[in-house]
Amino acid sequence: MTSLKNYSRFIIIILFYSFFILSCNNDDSVTNNPNQNQGPNPSAFAENFGNEINRNFLGTVVDTNNNPIENVMISIGSSTAMTDSNGVFIINAATVNERFGYVMAEKAGFIHASRSVVPSSGTNKVRIMMLPETVVGTTSSGTQETISLSNGASVALEGDYSKADGTSYSGNVNVIMHHLDPADENMPDQMPGMLYAANAQNEERMLQTFGMLAVELRGENGEDLNLAEGSTAEIKVPLDASLMADAPSSIPLWYFDETHGYWVEEGEATLVGNEYVGTVSHFSFWNCDIPAEAVNLCITTSNVDGDFLSNLTITLTSNSYGTTSGYTNQNGEVCGLVPSGETLTMNVYYFDICGSNPIHTESIGPFNSDSIISITVQDDADLISETVIGDFTTCNGDPVTDGYVLLGYGYETFSDIVTDGTFEINLIRCSSSNQFSIEAYDYVNVQQTDSIAYTFTTPITNIGTLQSCNTIEEFITYQVEGNPPIAYNFNVFGGVDGSYLYVSYYDPNQNSPYYFSLSIASFNGPNSYTDAEIQIFDENNSSTSLENYFVGTTNVTYFGEVGDYMDINFSGVINDFNSDDTIPISGTIHALRDN
Repeated sequence: MTSLKNYSRFIIIILFYSFFILSCNNDDSVTNNPNQNQGPNPSAFAENFGNEINRNFLGTVVDTNNNPIENVMISIGSSTAMTDSNGVFIINAATVNERFGYVMAEKAGFIHASRSVVPSSGTNKVRIMMLPETVVGTTSSGTQETISLSNGASVALEGDYSKADGTSYSGNVNVIMHHLDPADENMPDQMPGMLYAANAQNEERMLQTFGMLAVELRGENGEDLNLAEGSTAEIKVPLDASLMADAPSSIPLWYFDETHGYWVEEGEATLVGNEYVGTVSHFSFWNCDIPAEAVNLCITTSNVDGDFLSNLTITLTSNSYGTTSGYTNQNGEVCGLVPSGETLTMNVYYFDICGSNPIHTESIGPFNSDSIISITVQDDADLISETVIGDFTTCNGDPVTDGYVLLGYGYETFSDIVTDGTFEINLIRCSSSNQFSIEAYDYVNVQQTDSIAYTFTTPITNIGTLQSCNTIEEFITYQVEGNPPIAYNFNVFGGVDGSYLYVSYYDPNQNSPYYFSLSIASFNGPNSYTDAEIQIFDENNSSTSLENYFVGTTNVTYFGEVGDYMDINFSGVINDFNSDDTIPISGTIHALRDN
């Protein structure tokens, strides 16, 4: 929702994406230049981070067009991973600290990117938008030159450069530059780290950003360059019109320490017209920010029944420092830094598809020390709590232990790490929209399912078993209560004959032609039906029907042309042919139309 994404100047560290906008700071490692000021003592500052812990991370890396980037090297401490074709990475049991975790992303053709978070006990989900390594201008050593962007952002270079080892450089210099504007909704994903800093006294601070500039210098052979010892550069950072009223006449400058993952105060910029002008002695992301004392705040959300509410957007607004935003994880929790001593307005939102009004609002704080609070979101007739569960196996039928599941609803995508062959995704949906899609990925074996359309069977939708196997084109999966899940991946037939829809599994090696069949006599397109017939035959005695008459709901969510897919899910009870018992059953069909 646009009203949520156009955050105010200040972005507080809040879990999920840790939306901290990095202002005028460059992303090259501060240690690349042996002559640059290293700022405060990192070892002493790290005492703020707390004890080492292990946490799970699930992240997505995209380019500036929101396309996934494959084969990005991800590092969290000593743990590493590569992004897959969806731009997704998984790192489980990564070593981080109680109040600080640092995720780095590197790939040729892009400037280094990163995200810092306050880790939660659940899955820590991050999103990183990498900026292209695009040359915006070329100069040469010994030449004074100003390189500018179309919006007025610029860097004035004196012409003296050094290589990464500190030796002098002579030759042409390619300049890579990006201006990050707090009014841009993509800035939280593009910035490095989060807006968390060490001031000149090595004290912990959170930052209110007014803009940032990333500058990187490359030699003729692609080597990393920086300003020579004793050389400086003037940077100009334009301000969006919406920021001018609150912009101070002078503001501290902060550079991003890529080695340690936070900002360090160094220098000052002056407001000249509608831009901040400052002098820097090295390049990394440079950030124009107002500092604030901060405390750590964790918020847990639940409904009136005490169930945790995940995948909600929570915004916190301070009259002094603007608005920050984050998402609740599977434990209903979001954590981050907030300004101390400030009363905050908290709004809880769902999706654009459900409208732009908050579903819960209250004032919280002020907080003068690290705090944990719980909030209860009242029931709303237009919002429905849903739980989607299922099993996820490999091509060999073994539980997936390193994978993930993506659930698409409206314009949003929700995810869950799979570590034991099962998944559970909790969300609130709108009463006006009851359909979603599922895709599952075996991260280690590089196998995946199709995208499959479903209809919610409130309050719990049991997907059954998803088998991540690139060779599987269609399947029927179902589970009768008290029995293991059954999956048929081949010899599936189905289509329509007039108004009669049918899907069945045919086994040519048995006396009976069917193990499973589903039919709808009055089929008229995607819809919910209560007159479906289901027959299941005993594999050990195919001449005897084990269960027959089905009572429940069958949802035909998608019905393509011949050769395209039918997506069907069903849930209800089936009457035992040989007794008066009714047995719960649920299942999913993803089958190609034969006619």
